[in-house]
Amino acid sequence: MLSIDHISIEFSSHPVLDDISFLVNKKDRIALVGKNGAGKTTLLRLISGEYEPTSGHITKDRDITIGYLPQVMLLQDGRTLREEVMTIFQGVDEARFVAEMDKTIIGLGFERNDFDRPTTEFSGGWRMRIELAKILLRHPDLILLDEPTNHLDIESIQWLENFLSQSQSAVILVSHDRAFLDHATNRTIEITLGRIYDYNVPYSKFVTLRKERHEQQVRAFQNQQKMIQDTEDFIERFRYKATKAVQVQSRIKQLERLERLEVDVEDTSRLNLKFPPAPRSGDFPIIIEGLTKSFPSRTSTNTEREKVVISDVNMTIRRGEKVAFVGKNGEGKTTLVRCIMGQIDYLGTLKIGHNVKIGYFAQNQAALLDENMTVFETIDYVAVGDIRTRIRDILGAFMFGGEASDKKVKVLSGGERSRLAMIRLLLEPCNLLILDEPTNHLDMQSKDVLKAAIKEYNGTVIIVSHDRDFLDSIVEKVYEFGGGKVREHIGGIYDFLHKKNMSSLQELEHKSITPSLQNNTPSTESKGAQDYAQQKAEAAARRKKEKQISEIENEIARLEEEQKELEIQMGNPEAQTPDNFQRYETIKHKIEQKLYEWEILSE
Repeated sequence: MLSIDHISIEFSSHPVLDDISFLVNKKDRIALVGKNGAGKTTLLRLISGEYEPTSGHITKDRDITIGYLPQVMLLQDGRTLREEVMTIFQGVDEARFVAEMDKTIIGLGFERNDFDRPTTEFSGGWRMRIELAKILLRHPDLILLDEPTNHLDIESIQWLENFLSQSQSAVILVSHDRAFLDHATNRTIEITLGRIYDYNVPYSKFVTLRKERHEQQVRAFQNQQKMIQDTEDFIERFRYKATKAVQVQSRIKQLERLERLEVDVEDTSRLNLKFPPAPRSGDFPIIIEGLTKSFPSRTSTNTEREKVVISDVNMTIRRGEKVAFVGKNGEGKTTLVRCIMGQIDYLGTLKIGHNVKIGYFAQNQAALLDENMTVFETIDYVAVGDIRTRIRDILGAFMFGGEASDKKVKVLSGGERSRLAMIRLLLEPCNLLILDEPTNHLDMQSKDVLKAAIKEYNGTVIIVSHDRDFLDSIVEKVYEFGGGKVREHIGGIYDFLHKKNMSSLQELEHKSITPSLQNNTPSTESKGAQDYAQQKAEAAARRKKEKQISEIENEIARLEEEQKELEIQMGNPEAQTPDNFQRYETIKHKIEQKLYEWEILSE
């Protein structure tokens, strides 16, 4: 389909990609990973045709079509949502695409009453969804997506995962969402130090293999460094001895011909960054009773009315709890946060507890930074105590290492400013953290640093996020926003998703059954027969599920026994081979999958 042949590209004499080659095959779903600045976006732009390589070439099949969604794009105005999406169907039979168009737009989070709204009424994130819908509906041979999940909520991300996994298009995508990469891709290409490493596995398996490769690289680098040092010592020792002149010249030429090995920069994500101890607050930092918030809105007839965003919200958050606000965009998550912050008025009661000090990260937080200060000065200004001795380490963990720490804020990109604002928040003493989409501009290493810091934080935390992997193991309670209501779910994010998926399937079944029942109201006699038949079918289905549960329990017991035997075997260092480690991970994954199946069937 597409061949990358020994391409290199450099900017201002700085090499970004160096002699890389790989093939993209039909139905490949490739995760493109690497540190910020490694060249991921550059490679997408080369494939899309926006950039030309300095050397090498890209060969494409004849008539190949490519759809590219960049992180930032220029958007045109003047049309409604429906009209904008329909522009891709010019010259074809538009009518037969309408159902697919509706399904795609709704899948990406829009509602039917949005279809006739001008695109100018939508925020930047929603505008990007419109462009994504246009790309998906074209069904190009190759889809290039650069951070598509930054503008999607959890439900839309899951929809996109399913779409991509079932699509006939090849896909190359850049994302910092681990769960999304695992579900949406089957191959991983890492860019590091201008080169690529191609793994025919999903992201989570790539992480394991990459760790092994990195360890091998480090050993090879250390061995080469020792050889270089020994050779230089020999040259220096015998440089002026005539009897050794031939050997010295030979060693000098050997060093000149030597291809120097490089290894990745040390992984600073292991930095043990901690929030300052949280000042003690009252037992209940937030108590909300009957809170309702509405905004003025215009109808299709251009009359003004009040649109209720959230209604009769009741919520009590205890000291030390870590909770998530989730739901579709526009369902009131940020609205409630703004009520808590006192930025907007509302009806009902909202009490902030005794001695509560709020630390708030919002999407516009970066705009509040002093543009004339440097990155280092911005953090040094708020840092106190021993943390001041580790500022450069902290900045390095968030990709501001070396000379980047001396940049002025005014020259930073929007993403860099957001990261800097997050670092500053990490260092300010507070006992209630409110984070609104904190991971949108963080790479995986930075997210790991932030996640570890929040897990150890002894204050109260509210996180508005669509990043399941980030929320996992942090939050113990989930508040779901939807339809103007806020529903409380006890448990972690995956507990919530499992329950929600089952609920959604049942609701879907009910919706598909209801119309036929309304059109065919049965008689009393036939209804009784139908009830008996339904009870009989339900009993049979229950027996089938009970049998499946029993079989799964037996399989779990067998796998656990196999896992135990392997653990005993691997107690011997000679048995700690890559094959055995891979086998152990496979068994562990199977057990987790069977436990999930058991949980679903039991419910």
